[in-house]
Amino acid sequence: MKTTLHYSGKMNKESSFQSCYVLIVTFVFFISFSMAYSSVHLIDGYDLNIDGGEISGGPYDFCVDGEVDNVSGISLSGNSGSNSTWVITDDQGLILGLPPTIAAVEGVDFDAAGGGVCLIWHLSYEEIEGLEPGNNALTDLSGVYDLSNSISVTRNAPEGGEISGGPFEFVVDEEVDNVNGISLSGNSGSSSTWVITDDQGLILGLPPTIAAVEGVDFDAAGVGVCLIWHLSYTDIEGLQPGNNALTDLSGCYDLSNSIEVIRNGQVDGGEISGGPFDFCVDGEADNVSGISLSSNFGSNSTWIITDDQGLILGLPPTIAAVEGVDFDAAGGGVCLIWHLSYEEVEGLEPGNNALTDLSGVYDLSNSISVTRNAPEGGEISGGPFEFVVDGEVDNVSGISLSGNSGSSSTWIITDDQGLILGLPPTIAAVEGVDFDAAGVGVCLIWHLSYSNVEGLEPGNNALTDLSGCYDLSNSIEVIRNEFVDGGEISGGPFAFCVDGEADNVSGISLSGNSGSNSTWVITDDQGLILGLPPTIAAVEGIDFDAAGVGTCLIWHLSYSEIEGLESGNNALTDLSGVYDLSNSIGVIRKDGNSAECQGLGELNVRVFPNPASRVAYVITRGFADNDLEVKLYDMSGNPINVDIINRRRFVRIDVSGLQSGIYLISIVDNSSGSSSIQQLVVR
Repeated sequence: MKTTLHYSGKMNKESSFQSCYVLIVTFVFFISFSMAYSSVHLIDGYDLNIDGGEISGGPYDFCVDGEVDNVSGISLSGNSGSNSTWVITDDQGLILGLPPTIAAVEGVDFDAAGGGVCLIWHLSYEEIEGLEPGNNALTDLSGVYDLSNSISVTRNAPEGGEISGGPFEFVVDEEVDNVNGISLSGNSGSSSTWVITDDQGLILGLPPTIAAVEGVDFDAAGVGVCLIWHLSYTDIEGLQPGNNALTDLSGCYDLSNSIEVIRNGQVDGGEISGGPFDFCVDGEADNVSGISLSSNFGSNSTWIITDDQGLILGLPPTIAAVEGVDFDAAGGGVCLIWHLSYEEVEGLEPGNNALTDLSGVYDLSNSISVTRNAPEGGEISGGPFEFVVDGEVDNVSGISLSGNSGSSSTWIITDDQGLILGLPPTIAAVEGVDFDAAGVGVCLIWHLSYSNVEGLEPGNNALTDLSGCYDLSNSIEVIRNEFVDGGEISGGPFAFCVDGEADNVSGISLSGNSGSNSTWVITDDQGLILGLPPTIAAVEGIDFDAAGVGTCLIWHLSYSEIEGLESGNNALTDLSGVYDLSNSIGVIRKDGNSAECQGLGELNVRVFPNPASRVAYVITRGFADNDLEVKLYDMSGNPINVDIINRRRFVRIDVSGLQSGIYLISIVDNSSGSSSIQQLVVR
């Protein structure tokens, strides 16, 4: 607003002072009035004469019951301002919605907001900030605005609350059964009561307090299931016995959770007599008899057979069915016979435990034991044993026995078919048996436990001819192999020059061999089988020149049974069975063009000592050693690095660092070209 002062005329000094005073007072008043007027009407061109107005209607009171609740009849007066809206907040002013019109306000479903209090406002404004849901209409708005009065919308939502305690389980036995320890929390509402229904919700009673609930005698209701509820309400219809609390109530109310009261019928498994029973597990049927039952009651019943830990083995329905059970077929152990009475029961099936896995309304009688004696031959360990029948005593040792039971016992030695050969009474007696004397074959050692047995004598079969109450342990094998010895072969070693001329070995001899079967074996220096000549004559008929350069080994093999004996397999690793290889003789096939093969002849040398353990000497005859070349090889032809020292009439070879075995010494006279191959045994 622009304010202008206008003045004209002349003034004397006094009148001038007075006039100025009046003017100043007038001006100050005018300015104050103008400022006051401006704060109400105009700032920067905005009309500040705004008013949220006066709204009427309500207050409103609804029940949160799942039915749509709308307000109606709201009116607005006295409002002014360029812009306006309606505002719905909670009771603290938090903005929940901004319906633009009364129609929009009256379209809001307040039931959907749940229990609580809403406020309805009208807002007029020129400019405003912070007007959005989540802000507070009383503290977060700024600008030029004005709020009307508010109308409350109370959304009643009774809370039945949370009840705890129970569940409760009683036996209907004409003794008073009361619940106790029930507590209630989280409930709200102007009115409340407790409700007792059946398990379908049918109202049986309406005790007003917890004390009244805990005073109810549930035994008097008979067998069945009751539910206890708490009910909060502002108004309600249908709340009376005979109606259903889940379907027949209407109004503004809420039910709590429910607590079960299970009223079981009285049952008694009764008293059974007869036994205890004691049988021997011997392959013959064993039945109980003379069992009787008294003092049982209940709508349903059965008999139960368990093991001694309560594991259910069978459910015979009658005494006759119990007495028809063949307990011998169950094997050794202890069974228990029970009678069960029940109204309802779960878990009653074989494999479950009658003592821990049943639930419901039931009762077990006492039990009768059925002991099934089954001697345990036990577990024997030690062996298997394997001997060679060579005329030397062969005894077993280190046999142990565990897990055996029974009033009597013995040890049994049978052949591999179970024929009883002997009955040593103790382990010491078993370990004193000379199995070499039994000849070639297989024996089995057993332990036998028994309470009574027939047929236990040499010549009978322990597997088929025994009868009575007994048990055999596992068996241990005693294998008595034929004595075999590959023997000792002599001759060689042989060294040839591959020159197209046939090269045969000769002078091989065999001694000390034994065994029902034998052959000769020719391998390479790694043991790979190249041929199986059956006789010395066949060995000496082989042309080793045709095999080319390399090293062969000749062996003799004795055996009673053998697998893997074929060309291409390895005689040192691929054979199995009862066999023995002799020592081997080397056959070295040298290149015909080598200096050794082009020499003037065979050198006259001797190796001493042979076998050697620390030092071996090559003794020369008829020539000086100055120009000798001496080398050491293994049987595969690989050079061996050792100290070799030439002397006047001998060569010294240090073998102290070598492993035991057979080696080859190559001696070449460089001056004449003569050579020699000697075999050296190192121990």
